[in-house]
Amino acid sequence: MRIFRQLNGFFARLPKVKAFGTTASNTSLPPVRALGGQPFDQPLGRLSAAQRKHFSAMPEMLDSQADLDLDTPHPRVRGMTTLDRAAFTKEVVVPALRVKKDVLPKVMKSIKGVLLQRPGLKRIADDPGDEGRRLVLLDPRQIPADSSLGEAEQEVLRGFDVSPEVLKYNLELTYENFKAEEVLQAVLPEGQEVTTAFSRIGHIAHLNLRDHQLPYRHLIGQVIIDKNPGLTCAVNKTNIIDSAYRNFKMEVLAGEEANMVTKVKEHYITYEFDFSKVYWNPRLCTEHSRITGLLKPGDFLFDVFAGVGPFAVPAAKKKCVVFANDLNPESYHWLRHNCKLNKVDQNVRVFNLDGRDFLEGPVKEALVQQLALKDRKHALHIVMNLPAMAIEFLDVFRHLLDGEPGSADLPTVHCYSFSKQDEPARDVQERAEARLGTSLEGRCSVELVRNVAPHKEMMRISFRIPAEVLYKERPSHAGKWDLQEPASKRLRPSEESPEQTEKESIQES
Repeated sequence: MRIFRQLNGFFARLPKVKAFGTTASNTSLPPVRALGGQPFDQPLGRLSAAQRKHFSAMPEMLDSQADLDLDTPHPRVRGMTTLDRAAFTKEVVVPALRVKKDVLPKVMKSIKGVLLQRPGLKRIADDPGDEGRRLVLLDPRQIPADSSLGEAEQEVLRGFDVSPEVLKYNLELTYENFKAEEVLQAVLPEGQEVTTAFSRIGHIAHLNLRDHQLPYRHLIGQVIIDKNPGLTCAVNKTNIIDSAYRNFKMEVLAGEEANMVTKVKEHYITYEFDFSKVYWNPRLCTEHSRITGLLKPGDFLFDVFAGVGPFAVPAAKKKCVVFANDLNPESYHWLRHNCKLNKVDQNVRVFNLDGRDFLEGPVKEALVQQLALKDRKHALHIVMNLPAMAIEFLDVFRHLLDGEPGSADLPTVHCYSFSKQDEPARDVQERAEARLGTSLEGRCSVELVRNVAPHKEMMRISFRIPAEVLYKERPSHAGKWDLQEPASKRLRPSEESPEQTEKESIQES
């Protein structure tokens, strides 16, 4: 690298000559000359028009902002709302070295730190003066002017038969050579926030655009598709997830509109579903893995709001017994489909019930059976992933079961919730305690799952259901034989009942 730091300085000390190029008013070039003033082997007259367009002598080190600004498209695209790819084309001047084809890989490996790097751009161009050589394009921004090239370093280049003489190359940058964020920064009004973030669900890009971006939404959608191979559709969420079925309205911004059925893979498990009708969030991938990592073969998992199966299917893959439920008929359909697709349908019982009915019905029946086993070794887990309202279902566990615990290993609940409070962990715990009617202090853990939005966190509270919550209370008695109220004593003639005393007192007054 010391060689090329000095090479960079050498570029800065190149003699000043007129920069030659092709414009609309001047399509002819003077003879192409090397920096030492000697003509190249091939005279200009034998070069094609296309060759003359790109190739000329190297001027003084490039110092114009246009030549150094390689990541900004042409300014005419500012404010564009309908994508015109041709409008992004611009021409820049970059330095280049002439290199023999047989040593090209070695030279490029040696100078990779100063090579020009742009999306979709070839860093090697034909040398119009010599078919046995190529032009290696360099990044002018990586060539500072504060160092020099010594004789020893020049000898290293000559060892590859590479002349330190530098040419300039007129390079055309097109829409394909700019990144998505560069395109959008050039299009949106200056000073406005630009985001290229999206969730990828198979071939669909799911965006959450802000209000100031909506006038450009169709252009943004098309750029996202263009710059991310494999995407064929971009959608924008138009409302929050507030329906009972956990789906949301969306607008197709660009690409295919008809095909919303997609396929995704998460931890080597395949899921298929109609994204327009069910809930799926790839940002919960880590959380799915975290919970299923707690399970062992033979454990029971009760998934109250199962969706299309991101907890249920991997749990069944681990040979767990799974009860999976979702109120949304579409989620129920794809949940069954994904169980069959991953060949775990024999380990999963699927339900299409309201979460409260699921807990009070199938879950209660299974808990009664499992908790009655004295030698039970497998654990019981209940997952409640409906952050907007799952905590409101916790009161179902209050006195859900009769009798006394047959096992000290009671079910563990993993309940998810959103919080906008300054102390989200305390907020979630207090709301859970209010629904359960007991304190969870020292008996629960509250973890951050992810940041949803500014001042909005998704949290998970995990706790083993306290016995005093899960089981109905037995009446307490003073003594062993005090099973009923004693019969009233017969009053002696000299004794007066309280009622009689009170009546006489009133009459006396």
